[in-house]
Amino acid sequence: MPLLDPQTWQPRPLSSPAHAVTEPATGDTLGTVTLAAAEDVDKAARVARTAQTEWARVPHFVRAGVLRKAGDLFAAHADELREWLVRESGSIPGKADFELHVAAQECYEAAALASRPAGQVLPTEAPRLSYTRRVPVGVVGVISPFNAPLILSIRSVAPALALGNAVVLKPDPRTAVCGGLSLAAVFAEAGLPEGLLHVLPGGPEAGQALVADPRVPVISFTGSTAAGRAVGEAAGRHLKRAHLELGGNSALIVLEDADLDAVISTAAWGSFFHQGQICMTTGRHLVHRSVYEEYVERLAAKADSLAVGDPYREQVHLGPVIDSGQLAKVHGLVEASTSGGAKLAAGGTHDRLFYRPTVLAGVDDHTPAYTEEVFGPVAPVRSFDTAEEAAALAADGPYGLSLGIVTRDTTRGLDLAERIPTGIVHINDQTVNDEAVAPFGGIAASGTGARFGGEANLEAFTEVRWTTVRGDVAPYPF
Repeated sequence: MPLLDPQTWQPRPLSSPAHAVTEPATGDTLGTVTLAAAEDVDKAARVARTAQTEWARVPHFVRAGVLRKAGDLFAAHADELREWLVRESGSIPGKADFELHVAAQECYEAAALASRPAGQVLPTEAPRLSYTRRVPVGVVGVISPFNAPLILSIRSVAPALALGNAVVLKPDPRTAVCGGLSLAAVFAEAGLPEGLLHVLPGGPEAGQALVADPRVPVISFTGSTAAGRAVGEAAGRHLKRAHLELGGNSALIVLEDADLDAVISTAAWGSFFHQGQICMTTGRHLVHRSVYEEYVERLAAKADSLAVGDPYREQVHLGPVIDSGQLAKVHGLVEASTSGGAKLAAGGTHDRLFYRPTVLAGVDDHTPAYTEEVFGPVAPVRSFDTAEEAAALAADGPYGLSLGIVTRDTTRGLDLAERIPTGIVHINDQTVNDEAVAPFGGIAASGTGARFGGEANLEAFTEVRWTTVRGDVAPYPF
Protein backbone atom coordinates (compact mmCIF):
# COMPACT_ATOMS: atom_id res chain seq x y z
CA MET A 1 0.00 0.00 0.00
CA PRO A 2 1.49 3.41 -0.91
CA LEU A 3 2.60 5.68 1.90
CA LEU A 4 1.40 8.76 -0.01
CA ASP A 5 -1.99 8.94 -1.70
CA PRO A 6 -2.85 12.25 -3.42
CA GLN A 7 -6.46 11.71 -2.40
CA THR A 8 -5.73 11.53 1.32
CA TRP A 9 -2.33 13.11 1.97
CA GLN A 10 -3.97 16.25 3.38
CA PRO A 11 -6.77 14.96 5.62
CA ARG A 12 -7.52 18.54 6.69
CA PRO A 13 -7.26 20.89 3.69
CA LEU A 14 -5.69 24.26 4.41
CA SER A 15 -7.16 27.68 3.78
CA SER A 16 -5.33 28.89 0.67
CA PRO A 17 -6.16 27.84 -2.90
CA ALA A 18 -5.09 24.57 -4.48
CA HIS A 19 -1.47 24.40 -5.59
CA ALA A 20 -0.19 22.10 -8.34
CA VAL A 21 2.61 19.72 -7.40
CA THR A 22 4.78 20.04 -10.52
CA GLU A 23 7.48 17.88 -12.05
CA PRO A 24 10.16 20.36 -13.20
CA ALA A 25 11.56 17.97 -15.81
CA THR A 26 8.29 17.82 -17.74
CA GLY A 27 5.99 20.49 -16.34
CA ASP A 28 3.44 17.77 -15.57
CA THR A 29 1.18 18.00 -12.52
CA LEU A 30 1.79 15.17 -10.06
CA GLY A 31 -1.04 16.12 -7.72
CA THR A 32 -2.46 19.08 -5.85
CA VAL A 33 -2.12 20.39 -2.31
CA THR A 34 -3.71 23.29 -0.52
CA LEU A 35 -1.39 25.88 0.95
CA ALA A 36 -1.38 27.37 4.43
CA ALA A 37 -2.51 30.85 5.38
CA ALA A 38 -1.90 32.67 8.66
CA GLU A 39 -5.03 31.23 10.25
CA ASP A 40 -3.78 27.69 9.57
CA VAL A 41 -0.56 28.47 11.43
CA ASP A 42 -2.53 29.81 14.39
CA LYS A 43 -4.69 26.69 14.53
CA ALA A 44 -1.73 24.31 14.18
CA ALA A 45 0.28 26.08 16.88
CA ARG A 46 -2.65 25.92 19.31
CA VAL A 47 -3.18 22.19 18.73
CA ALA A 48 0.57 21.52 18.87
CA ARG A 49 0.99 23.34 22.16
CA THR A 50 -1.74 21.26 23.78
CA ALA A 51 -0.42 17.97 22.41
CA GLN A 52 3.14 18.77 23.38
CA THR A 53 2.48 18.91 27.11
CA GLU A 54 1.47 15.24 27.07
CA TRP A 55 4.25 14.21 24.69
CA ALA A 56 6.88 15.71 26.98
CA ARG A 57 5.65 13.42 29.78
CA VAL A 58 5.89 10.27 27.63
CA PRO A 59 8.81 8.05 28.75
CA HIS A 60 11.97 8.60 26.76
CA PHE A 61 12.06 5.04 25.44
CA VAL A 62 8.61 5.49 23.89
CA ARG A 63 9.71 8.64 22.05
CA ALA A 64 12.89 6.89 20.98
CA GLY A 65 10.85 3.95 19.65
CA VAL A 66 8.79 6.25 17.43
CA LEU A 67 11.96 7.79 16.00
CA ARG A 68 13.56 4.40 15.35
CA LYS A 69 10.40 3.19 13.61
CA ALA A 70 10.38 6.33 11.46
CA GLY A 71 13.97 5.64 10.45
CA ASP A 72 13.03 2.09 9.45
CA LEU A 73 10.11 3.39 7.39
CA PHE A 74 12.31 5.62 5.25
CA ALA A 75 14.05 2.42 4.15
CA ALA A 76 10.86 0.38 3.87
CA HIS A 77 9.24 2.98 1.59
CA ALA A 78 12.44 3.94 -0.23
CA ASP A 79 11.16 3.15 -3.74
CA GLU A 80 8.09 5.35 -3.35
CA LEU A 81 9.88 8.21 -1.62
CA ARG A 82 12.76 8.09 -4.11
CA GLU A 83 10.29 8.60 -6.95
CA TRP A 84 8.85 11.67 -5.28
CA LEU A 85 12.29 13.14 -4.67
CA VAL A 86 13.30 12.53 -8.29
CA ARG A 87 10.12 13.80 -9.88
CA GLU A 88 9.17 16.67 -7.55
CA SER A 89 12.60 18.10 -6.73
CA GLY A 90 14.52 17.16 -9.89
CA SER A 91 17.01 14.96 -8.03
CA ILE A 92 18.93 12.22 -9.77
CA PRO A 93 18.24 8.81 -8.12
CA GLY A 94 21.62 8.74 -6.37
CA LYS A 95 20.96 12.08 -4.71
CA ALA A 96 17.49 10.88 -3.69
CA ASP A 97 19.01 7.74 -2.15
CA PHE A 98 21.46 9.91 -0.22
CA GLU A 99 18.58 11.96 1.17
CA LEU A 100 16.74 8.81 2.23
CA HIS A 101 19.86 7.43 3.91
CA VAL A 102 20.47 10.67 5.82
CA ALA A 103 16.78 10.91 6.78
CA ALA A 104 16.91 7.46 8.36
CA GLN A 105 20.17 8.28 10.14
CA GLU A 106 18.74 11.55 11.45
CA CYS A 107 15.89 9.57 13.01
CA TYR A 108 18.23 7.02 14.57
CA GLU A 109 20.51 9.73 15.95
CA ALA A 110 17.48 11.61 17.27
CA ALA A 111 16.23 8.47 18.99
CA ALA A 112 19.48 8.40 20.95
CA LEU A 113 18.90 11.99 22.11
CA ALA A 114 15.77 10.96 24.00
CA SER A 115 17.82 9.11 26.62
CA ARG A 116 20.71 11.53 26.92
CA PRO A 117 21.47 12.71 30.48
CA ALA A 118 19.03 15.50 31.15
CA GLY A 119 21.16 17.77 33.34
CA GLN A 120 23.76 18.20 36.06
CA VAL A 121 23.92 18.21 39.82
CA LEU A 122 25.42 21.55 40.89
CA PRO A 123 27.44 22.57 43.94
CA THR A 124 25.47 24.88 46.21
CA GLU A 125 26.08 27.10 49.24
CA ALA A 126 22.77 26.18 50.88
CA PRO A 127 21.60 22.90 52.47
CA ARG A 128 19.72 21.76 49.41
CA LEU A 129 19.90 19.70 46.24
CA SER A 130 20.68 21.93 43.26
CA TYR A 131 20.52 20.67 39.69
CA THR A 132 19.82 21.62 36.09
CA ARG A 133 17.49 19.78 33.77
CA ARG A 134 16.94 20.12 30.06
CA VAL A 135 13.27 20.55 29.20
CA PRO A 136 11.59 20.81 25.79
CA VAL A 137 11.11 24.32 24.40
CA GLY A 138 7.49 23.47 23.51
CA VAL A 139 6.63 23.98 19.83
CA VAL A 140 9.39 24.26 17.22
CA GLY A 141 8.73 26.03 13.93
CA VAL A 142 10.66 24.57 10.99
CA ILE A 143 10.93 26.39 7.65
CA SER A 144 12.67 24.30 4.99
CA PRO A 145 13.69 24.90 1.35
CA PHE A 146 13.33 23.00 -1.93
CA ASN A 147 16.87 21.92 -2.71
CA ALA A 148 17.38 18.97 -0.33
CA PRO A 149 13.81 18.91 0.92
CA LEU A 150 13.82 15.70 2.93
CA ILE A 151 17.15 16.24 4.68
CA LEU A 152 16.55 19.89 5.42
CA SER A 153 13.21 19.12 7.06
CA ILE A 154 14.02 15.92 8.95
CA ARG A 155 17.22 17.23 10.52
CA SER A 156 15.11 19.63 12.60
CA VAL A 157 11.87 17.65 12.88
CA ALA A 158 13.44 14.42 14.20
CA PRO A 159 15.52 15.83 17.09
CA ALA A 160 12.79 18.28 18.07
CA LEU A 161 10.25 15.45 18.41
CA ALA A 162 12.70 13.14 20.17
CA LEU A 163 13.35 15.77 22.84
CA GLY A 164 9.67 16.13 23.66
CA ASN A 165 8.61 19.01 21.43
CA ALA A 166 5.83 19.41 18.90
CA VAL A 167 6.65 20.72 15.42
CA VAL A 168 4.99 22.97 12.89
CA LEU A 169 6.77 22.39 9.57
CA LYS A 170 6.44 24.80 6.65
CA PRO A 171 8.09 23.21 3.60
CA ASP A 172 8.66 25.07 0.36
CA PRO A 173 5.49 24.66 -1.73
CA ARG A 174 7.62 23.53 -4.69
CA THR A 175 8.53 20.40 -2.71
CA ALA A 176 5.47 20.10 -0.50
CA VAL A 177 5.33 16.31 -0.80
CA CYS A 178 8.92 15.11 -0.51
CA GLY A 179 9.82 17.89 1.94
CA GLY A 180 6.68 17.83 4.06
CA LEU A 181 3.78 15.46 3.49
CA SER A 182 6.12 12.48 3.25
CA LEU A 183 7.38 13.21 6.78
CA ALA A 184 3.82 13.45 8.08
CA ALA A 185 3.00 10.08 6.53
CA VAL A 186 6.13 8.41 7.90
CA PHE A 187 5.61 9.65 11.44
CA ALA A 188 1.92 8.78 11.42
CA GLU A 189 2.79 5.21 10.45
CA ALA A 190 5.56 5.20 13.07
CA GLY A 191 2.98 5.85 15.79
CA LEU A 192 3.54 9.53 16.55
CA PRO A 193 0.43 10.75 18.40
CA GLU A 194 -1.82 13.19 16.58
CA GLY A 195 -1.28 16.90 16.99
CA LEU A 196 2.52 16.76 17.32
CA LEU A 197 3.58 17.28 13.69
CA HIS A 198 1.76 19.76 11.49
CA VAL A 199 2.82 20.14 7.85
CA LEU A 200 1.81 23.47 6.37
CA PRO A 201 3.22 24.05 2.88
CA GLY A 202 3.02 27.73 2.12
CA GLY A 203 4.63 30.94 1.08
CA PRO A 204 5.91 34.02 2.92
CA GLU A 205 2.60 34.73 4.68
CA ALA A 206 2.65 31.36 6.41
CA GLY A 207 6.33 31.75 7.28
CA GLN A 208 5.78 35.18 8.78
CA ALA A 209 2.86 33.90 10.84
CA LEU A 210 4.96 31.01 12.15
CA VAL A 211 7.79 33.32 13.22
CA ALA A 212 5.33 35.68 14.92
CA ASP A 213 3.21 33.07 16.72
CA PRO A 214 3.69 33.39 20.51
CA ARG A 215 3.26 29.63 21.01
CA VAL A 216 6.39 28.91 18.89
CA PRO A 217 9.49 29.94 20.87
CA VAL A 218 12.10 28.46 18.49
CA ILE A 219 12.42 28.77 14.72
CA SER A 220 14.70 26.52 12.67
CA PHE A 221 15.13 28.13 9.26
CA THR A 222 17.07 26.93 6.23
CA GLY A 223 17.10 29.09 3.14
CA SER A 224 18.63 32.11 1.48
CA THR A 225 20.59 34.71 3.39
CA ALA A 226 18.13 37.44 2.41
CA ALA A 227 15.17 35.49 3.76
CA GLY A 228 17.17 34.44 6.81
CA ARG A 229 17.89 38.05 7.71
CA ALA A 230 14.16 38.77 7.64
CA VAL A 231 13.43 35.72 9.81
CA GLY A 232 16.17 36.64 12.28
CA GLU A 233 14.98 40.23 12.55
CA ALA A 234 11.37 39.17 13.10
CA ALA A 235 12.35 36.53 15.65
CA GLY A 236 14.38 39.14 17.53
CA ARG A 237 11.37 41.43 17.76
CA HIS A 238 9.37 38.55 19.23
CA LEU A 239 12.21 37.57 21.61
CA LYS A 240 12.52 34.03 20.28
CA ARG A 241 15.47 31.94 19.19
CA ALA A 242 16.13 31.55 15.48
CA HIS A 243 18.60 28.97 14.19
CA LEU A 244 19.56 30.14 10.71
CA GLU A 245 21.23 27.94 8.10
CA LEU A 246 21.72 30.24 5.10
CA GLY A 247 23.56 30.63 1.81
CA GLY A 248 27.16 30.23 0.81
CA ASN A 249 29.75 30.78 -1.86
CA SER A 250 32.23 28.14 -0.80
CA ALA A 251 35.78 27.95 -2.09
CA LEU A 252 37.78 24.94 -3.24
CA ILE A 253 41.52 25.68 -3.08
CA VAL A 254 43.72 23.58 -5.35
CA LEU A 255 47.39 23.86 -4.42
CA GLU A 256 50.23 23.34 -6.86
CA ASP A 257 50.96 19.80 -5.63
CA ALA A 258 47.40 18.55 -6.18
CA ASP A 259 46.80 15.38 -8.17
CA LEU A 260 44.73 16.69 -11.09
CA ASP A 261 43.80 13.17 -12.15
CA ALA A 262 41.90 12.86 -8.89
CA VAL A 263 40.80 16.41 -8.25
CA ILE A 264 38.73 17.06 -11.40
CA SER A 265 36.03 14.56 -10.43
CA THR A 266 35.95 16.04 -6.92
CA ALA A 267 35.76 19.59 -8.27
CA ALA A 268 32.98 18.77 -10.75
CA TRP A 269 30.93 17.09 -8.03
CA GLY A 270 31.32 20.12 -5.78
CA SER A 271 29.89 22.50 -8.39
CA PHE A 272 27.46 20.35 -10.37
CA PHE A 273 25.87 18.00 -7.80
CA HIS A 274 22.09 18.52 -7.85
CA GLN A 275 22.53 21.24 -10.49
CA GLY A 276 24.51 23.34 -8.02
CA GLN A 277 21.40 23.86 -5.88
CA ILE A 278 23.13 23.14 -2.58
CA CYS A 279 24.14 25.73 0.02
CA MET A 280 27.62 24.12 0.26
CA THR A 281 28.16 24.04 -3.52
CA THR A 282 31.68 24.90 -4.66
CA GLY A 283 31.05 28.40 -5.95
CA ARG A 284 34.68 29.46 -6.33
CA HIS A 285 37.56 27.34 -7.65
CA LEU A 286 40.86 28.88 -6.55
CA VAL A 287 43.67 27.16 -8.44
CA HIS A 288 47.43 27.68 -8.29
CA ARG A 289 48.68 29.42 -11.41
CA SER A 290 51.07 26.56 -12.25
CA VAL A 291 48.14 24.17 -12.86
CA TYR A 292 45.42 26.70 -13.68
CA GLU A 293 45.28 26.31 -17.47
CA GLU A 294 45.26 22.52 -17.32
CA TYR A 295 42.64 22.60 -14.54
CA VAL A 296 40.28 24.80 -16.58
CA GLU A 297 40.71 22.63 -19.67
CA ARG A 298 40.09 19.39 -17.78
CA LEU A 299 37.16 20.72 -15.74
CA ALA A 300 35.54 22.03 -18.93
CA ALA A 301 35.99 18.64 -20.59
CA LYS A 302 34.40 16.95 -17.59
CA ALA A 303 31.47 19.41 -17.73
CA ASP A 304 30.96 18.74 -21.43
CA SER A 305 30.91 14.97 -20.79
CA LEU A 306 28.07 15.10 -18.24
CA ALA A 307 24.56 14.13 -19.32
CA VAL A 308 21.73 16.51 -18.45
CA GLY A 309 18.09 15.46 -18.68
CA ASP A 310 15.00 13.98 -17.05
CA PRO A 311 16.29 12.03 -14.02
CA TYR A 312 13.12 9.92 -13.80
CA ARG A 313 13.19 8.64 -17.38
CA GLU A 314 16.88 8.84 -18.32
CA GLN A 315 20.22 8.01 -16.77
CA VAL A 316 21.75 11.46 -16.28
CA HIS A 317 24.25 13.29 -14.11
CA LEU A 318 22.20 16.47 -13.74
CA GLY A 319 18.45 17.02 -13.70
CA PRO A 320 16.48 20.24 -14.10
CA VAL A 321 16.79 23.34 -11.97
CA ILE A 322 13.71 23.78 -9.84
CA ASP A 323 11.77 26.38 -11.87
CA SER A 324 11.95 29.16 -14.45
CA GLY A 325 12.77 31.79 -11.84
CA GLN A 326 15.86 29.91 -10.75
CA LEU A 327 16.84 29.32 -14.36
CA ALA A 328 16.61 33.04 -15.12
CA LYS A 329 18.79 33.87 -12.13
CA VAL A 330 21.48 31.36 -13.06
CA HIS A 331 21.59 32.29 -16.74
CA GLY A 332 21.50 35.99 -15.93
CA LEU A 333 24.60 35.67 -13.73
CA VAL A 334 26.43 33.68 -16.40
CA GLU A 335 25.60 36.22 -19.13
CA ALA A 336 26.56 39.15 -16.90
CA SER A 337 29.86 37.42 -16.15
CA THR A 338 30.78 36.76 -19.78
CA SER A 339 29.73 40.29 -20.72
CA GLY A 340 32.14 41.51 -18.05
CA GLY A 341 35.10 39.62 -19.47
CA ALA A 342 34.89 36.07 -18.05
CA LYS A 343 35.62 33.29 -20.55
CA LEU A 344 32.96 30.64 -21.10
CA ALA A 345 34.99 27.41 -21.11
CA ALA A 346 31.97 25.07 -21.05
CA GLY A 347 28.19 25.22 -20.85
CA GLY A 348 26.27 28.44 -20.55
CA THR A 349 23.27 27.05 -22.45
CA HIS A 350 19.99 25.43 -21.51
CA ASP A 351 17.03 23.53 -22.90
CA ARG A 352 13.93 24.38 -20.87
CA LEU A 353 14.97 23.89 -17.22
CA PHE A 354 17.99 21.74 -18.10
CA TYR A 355 21.06 23.93 -17.66
CA ARG A 356 24.38 22.65 -18.95
CA PRO A 357 27.20 22.43 -16.37
CA THR A 358 29.17 25.61 -16.90
CA VAL A 359 32.82 26.55 -16.38
CA LEU A 360 33.91 30.19 -16.30
CA ALA A 361 37.61 31.11 -16.53
CA GLY A 362 39.33 34.44 -16.08
CA VAL A 363 37.04 35.58 -13.29
CA ASP A 364 37.88 38.34 -10.82
CA ASP A 365 36.36 40.47 -8.07
CA HIS A 366 33.93 42.01 -10.56
CA THR A 367 32.54 38.75 -11.98
CA PRO A 368 28.93 38.31 -10.73
CA ALA A 369 29.00 34.49 -10.88
CA TYR A 370 32.16 34.54 -8.73
CA THR A 371 31.11 37.07 -6.11
CA GLU A 372 27.47 35.98 -5.71
CA GLU A 373 25.83 32.70 -4.74
CA VAL A 374 24.63 31.31 -8.09
CA PHE A 375 22.69 28.26 -6.85
CA GLY A 376 23.16 26.64 -10.23
CA PRO A 377 25.69 24.37 -12.01
CA VAL A 378 28.36 27.02 -12.53
CA ALA A 379 32.07 26.68 -11.69
CA PRO A 380 34.02 29.98 -11.75
CA VAL A 381 37.81 29.36 -11.77
CA ARG A 382 40.40 31.89 -10.59
CA SER A 383 44.18 31.60 -10.28
CA PHE A 384 46.45 32.50 -7.37
CA ASP A 385 50.22 32.58 -6.87
CA THR A 386 50.80 32.00 -3.15
CA ALA A 387 49.07 30.28 -0.28
CA GLU A 388 48.66 33.67 1.39
CA GLU A 389 46.82 34.97 -1.68
CA ALA A 390 44.62 31.86 -1.75
CA ALA A 391 43.70 32.34 1.91
CA ALA A 392 42.85 36.00 1.32
CA LEU A 393 40.70 35.19 -1.70
CA ALA A 394 38.87 32.36 0.07
CA ALA A 395 38.19 34.54 3.13
CA ASP A 396 36.97 37.46 1.03
CA GLY A 397 33.21 37.89 0.79
CA PRO A 398 30.25 37.80 3.14
CA TYR A 399 29.80 34.03 3.51
CA GLY A 400 31.47 31.46 5.75
CA LEU A 401 29.92 28.04 5.19
CA SER A 402 32.23 25.37 3.74
CA LEU A 403 35.80 25.11 2.47
CA GLY A 404 37.72 22.48 0.54
CA ILE A 405 41.50 22.30 0.19
CA VAL A 406 43.29 19.84 -2.13
CA THR A 407 46.97 19.10 -1.49
CA ARG A 408 49.29 16.14 -1.08
CA ASP A 409 50.55 17.75 2.15
CA THR A 410 47.64 17.47 4.60
CA THR A 411 49.49 19.35 7.34
CA ARG A 412 49.90 22.27 4.98
CA GLY A 413 46.22 22.03 4.13
CA LEU A 414 45.19 22.18 7.78
CA ASP A 415 47.48 25.14 8.36
CA LEU A 416 45.93 26.98 5.42
CA ALA A 417 42.42 26.22 6.69
CA GLU A 418 43.24 27.94 10.00
CA ARG A 419 43.50 31.23 8.11
CA ILE A 420 40.06 30.98 6.47
CA PRO A 421 36.98 31.37 8.72
CA THR A 422 34.24 28.87 7.82
CA GLY A 423 31.90 26.60 9.72
CA ILE A 424 33.06 23.51 7.82
CA VAL A 425 36.37 22.50 6.22
CA HIS A 426 37.38 19.40 4.23
CA ILE A 427 40.97 18.55 3.35
CA ASN A 428 41.27 16.64 0.05
CA ASP A 429 37.55 16.81 -0.60
CA GLN A 430 35.08 19.20 -2.14
CA THR A 431 32.70 21.40 -0.16
CA VAL A 432 29.46 19.37 -0.23
CA ASN A 433 29.35 16.89 2.67
CA ASP A 434 26.75 15.98 5.27
CA GLU A 435 26.39 13.37 8.02
CA ALA A 436 23.73 13.05 10.68
CA VAL A 437 26.37 12.71 13.41
CA ALA A 438 28.29 15.87 12.47
CA PRO A 439 27.62 19.47 13.50
CA PHE A 440 26.55 21.57 10.54
CA GLY A 441 26.40 25.33 10.10
CA GLY A 442 28.09 28.41 8.81
CA ILE A 443 29.21 31.77 10.12
CA ALA A 444 28.75 35.38 8.97
CA ALA A 445 26.19 35.58 6.15
CA SER A 446 25.99 31.77 6.06
CA GLY A 447 24.13 31.55 9.36
CA THR A 448 24.31 31.53 13.10
CA GLY A 449 26.79 28.69 13.57
CA ALA A 450 26.64 24.92 13.94
CA ARG A 451 23.14 23.85 14.85
CA PHE A 452 22.56 20.35 13.55
CA GLY A 453 23.99 17.17 15.04
CA GLY A 454 24.46 15.80 18.58
CA GLU A 455 25.02 18.39 21.27
CA ALA A 456 23.95 21.19 18.93
CA ASN A 457 20.46 19.69 18.71
CA LEU A 458 20.22 19.52 22.50
CA GLU A 459 21.08 23.21 22.67
CA ALA A 460 18.67 24.08 19.88
CA PHE A 461 15.52 22.32 21.06
CA THR A 462 15.67 22.41 24.86
CA GLU A 463 15.84 24.98 27.63
CA VAL A 464 17.97 24.58 30.77
CA ARG A 465 15.92 24.80 33.99
CA TRP A 466 17.56 25.26 37.38
CA THR A 467 15.85 23.43 40.24
CA THR A 468 16.58 23.32 43.97
CA VAL A 469 15.06 21.08 46.64
CA ARG A 470 15.26 21.59 50.43
CA GLY A 471 14.04 19.31 53.18
CA ASP A 472 12.60 22.25 55.16
CA VAL A 473 11.26 25.65 54.20
CA ALA A 474 14.10 28.12 53.79
CA PRO A 475 14.41 30.68 56.65
CA TYR A 476 14.95 34.41 55.90
CA PRO A 477 15.68 37.47 58.08
CA PHE A 478 12.18 38.95 57.63
